[in-house]
Amino acid sequence: MSIKKNREKEETENRLDSLINVVEKRERTERHLEEYSDKKDAERLEPSRRLQDIRNEEIENIKNNITGNQSHNTDEFDNLKRNYESTQNYMENNSDHMSDSDIKNLKEKQQNRKEELDNY
Repeated sequence: MSIKKNREKEETENRLDSLINVVEKRERTERHLEEYSDKKDAERLEPSRRLQDIRNEEIENIKNNITGNQSHNTDEFDNLKRNYESTQNYMENNSDHMSDSDIKNLKEKQQNRKEELDNY
């Protein structure tokens, strides 16, 4: 199996693990909301409901990534781009004070980010 195929398989496995994790958290919070909905006022449950909305969105994003749906989350793209640019600036300003292995690792990460940006 090629390196690219191994990497894709590993990424898919990681996405599935993330999906399972988020779904389990959502279910625990849902049980919490059901259990305490009659005991607490609605205002105190609002943060949990907002958290559920965030988790539902995260689940959809992970599902889209797994299925290869091209409607990528704009926030994800923006975060990736911001991370790429800030790391470039960091490397330019601090490479004098970094070890060779740190520089090598950052360059690898930057290459991966650039490839991911190019795939959007």
